[in-house]
Amino acid sequence: MGRRKSWSEPLWIPISALTQTTGHPFYSRLNQVLEKSKFDAYVEKLCAKFYATDVGRRGLAPGIYFRSLLIGYFEGIDSERGIAWRAADSLAIRSFLGVPLDEGTPDHTTISRTRRLIDLESHQQVFTWVLRVLAEKGLLKGKTVGIDGTTLEANAAMRSIVRRDTGESYQEFLVRLAKESGIETPTREQLAKLDRQRPKKGSNAEWQHPHDPDARITKMKDGRTHLAHKAEHAVDLDTGAVVSVTITPGDAGDTSTVTETLAQAGENIAEVACEVNNEEVGEVVDSDGPANVVADKGYHSNDVLVGLKEAGVRSYVSEPDRGRRCWENRADAQDAVYGNRRRLRGEHGKALLRRRGEYLERSFAHVYDTGAMRRTHLRGNQNICKRVLIHIAGFNLGLVMRKLSKAGTPRGAGDRRSDLNALNGLLAQLYFWLKVIESVIA
Repeated sequence: MGRRKSWSEPLWIPISALTQTTGHPFYSRLNQVLEKSKFDAYVEKLCAKFYATDVGRRGLAPGIYFRSLLIGYFEGIDSERGIAWRAADSLAIRSFLGVPLDEGTPDHTTISRTRRLIDLESHQQVFTWVLRVLAEKGLLKGKTVGIDGTTLEANAAMRSIVRRDTGESYQEFLVRLAKESGIETPTREQLAKLDRQRPKKGSNAEWQHPHDPDARITKMKDGRTHLAHKAEHAVDLDTGAVVSVTITPGDAGDTSTVTETLAQAGENIAEVACEVNNEEVGEVVDSDGPANVVADKGYHSNDVLVGLKEAGVRSYVSEPDRGRRCWENRADAQDAVYGNRRRLRGEHGKALLRRRGEYLERSFAHVYDTGAMRRTHLRGNQNICKRVLIHIAGFNLGLVMRKLSKAGTPRGAGDRRSDLNALNGLLAQLYFWLKVIESVIA
């Protein structure tokens, strides 16, 4: 039996003696896709204005920075510190990032510093660049778009909120109310009773978080109340690609945010169509932007439907039960609502609603649940939007990888290989028993 011996690292190790790896097949194939489309040259030219040439510490190359954020999606890592640990721990990811063995992988401070350095518009352009790759692979149409939103738990605690007018904490505010009501030294039970009797005690008009003013008191999907942000997706319902994403305060209503998300989707689709469509190939992407918009009942309002009609966009928005309505002096709203209702009752409208439930919920599940971004580790809508844009760019690249290699994530590639090995083992057993039967018959 072998016994473990004590050992220590030598001072110098030749590179030729280090462990070599062929890399993960998924990341190797993804790097081929990025290199074929000249990703590094594009982001280096795009981000050159943010780097000094002769002063300061050596910066993190833009190609390595954006690949690091893509790792967050593919590995299901929510924090930049976790991304740095994973990159330092894995030779396959080091190979994907393009970091030599004699250099250290980027630490979380460098990744965070680079994110703050590069502006939101540059992250948006990288997201659009990924959409162009999808269009070249035939995975972007841009004619029918579904819109929906979800909540992201903020990196802020409810117990830390303060009054907007006085800056008092919640505890200090309750103590002041108790003293004004005649209780000089209130107990915890008295404060709790006083708090229960107050109406609208969690109003965003009165309270905010001192370190994350963009976070809002919001009721989450599971019924809990937290400080949160709202992420809204516009998804191509022909392919499942996310064509735009916006980050807004958690208490923003669907009818107030849909215009910005749809406008961003139209800009992205038009920009990609201008670069991809040509006379030889024809119109790959709808250059006029979305012609159909599909959404759930939270987006149904007179103003939204009238605005979509005036923009020449057909709406398929689920209608809540509002009972009998009065349309006096509102003929434009009546036409828009009745037209939307008529389209919903058709077979095409019902099919689009089913597709909306499939593709939109899939993007939320992949990006925020298995992608581990349901709770943010950043503060401020712009910071969160930078991270989410590249996170969703990874989701879109997963669609390309699924078309090329039948697996959209490294885990999916491993599961597919396991299934293939199991099938090969089953075929080998079947072949063995066939030979046995042949020998018996003979």
